Amino acid sequence: MAPPAEWSEHGTYIAFDTSTPLGSVCVGVGARVLAGRALSGQGSHSADLVPAIDAVLRQAGTGRSELSGLVVGAGPGSFTGVRVAAATAKGLAHALDLPLWAVSSLEAGAAAVDVDGIALSEEERARPRYILFDARSDRVYGACYRPTDSGFEVLVEPQSTTIGEVLTNALPFAVFAGDGAQKHEGGIRRAGSSLLPAPFGMPTAAGLLLAVQRSPSNTPAEDVARWQPEYLRASSVERLSGSGAGRAGP
Repeated sequence: MAPPAEWSEHGTYIAFDTSTPLGSVCVGVGARVLAGRALSGQGSHSADLVPAIDAVLRQAGTGRSELSGLVVGAGPGSFTGVRVAAATAKGLAHALDLPLWAVSSLEAGAAAVDVDGIALSEEERARPRYILFDARSDRVYGACYRPTDSGFEVLVEPQSTTIGEVLTNALPFAVFAGDGAQKHEGGIRRAGSSLLPAPFGMPTAAGLLLAVQRSPSNTPAEDVARWQPEYLRASSVERLSGSGAGRAGP
């Protein structure tokens, strides 16, 4: 068996995430973005993703044969959006014989805080980031990450839960971000926690590149054909009761 591909800060990669309404695509050398494009409107991600990939490759002056690998947002989020990104990534990886790095979309949201250049003090930048994606009603997808010199330490694993459960077990020193945090801003502030303004905490393609480059432990999928994204579906009992509905689609 061939050794797994290694990430190179000099390699050329294409990254994309369509797990939330704020989809994006970019081409980068390592984590340095050469060209990028936002995808607005979650219902159109399936039609817009491949044309956007071709567009950013043209903008960057990069051919598909020059790519060193792919990076995809693995979810959680919209079931439909996660499926679109996963199917596209697997198809491209197979067709171009490229390694595929899959990164939690929640971790990409945490990393995007640094990419997007929000004005934070060193103390604020060092605080754990509790990323929440809206999953309708009182449900959220969430995870908490502490920035370190070698990426992110996972303090709370990605999970499908309720905002009440998050706040009951919240880390008082964490800052919240993401569209789930914005939706439940009142409850978060009443619990004594702070949050970053929108759209910080949302996963971006640039955040995916940075997440891989900062975390040496991130390795490509061993078997692209068998790799599956992180749907984090609610339990069957919750789905039957209607309390565990996902963001979109069955």
